[in-house]
Amino acid sequence: MSRPVCSVEDLPVGEGRAYVVDGEQVALFRHRSGKVSAVQAACPHAGGPLADGQIDETVVVCPLHLTAFDLTTGEAAGGEGSIAVHPCRVTADGLVEVSL
Repeated sequence: MSRPVCSVEDLPVGEGRAYVVDGEQVALFRHRSGKVSAVQAACPHAGGPLADGQIDETVVVCPLHLTAFDLTTGEAAGGEGSIAVHPCRVTADGLVEVSL
């Protein structure tokens, strides 16, 4: 079930923010293209805050150890594990909804 989390305007373009969705920490990213991505908020390796990582259209880079995670599959570059990727969308009235 999708849950409304925030307004898309609350997410700065090119940056991430962490939110709690149904008791789980989720990192949301707003891409320059307008797309929004949602993944687990903590890096599985060192617990790094992924919402603080650098993004492009396809990856987020952990700010603690610089591993890149694919924002579609969750797979780490180099096969170092993976993160959970959550379906999300922006509604017609500008709300970001996430499904866990």
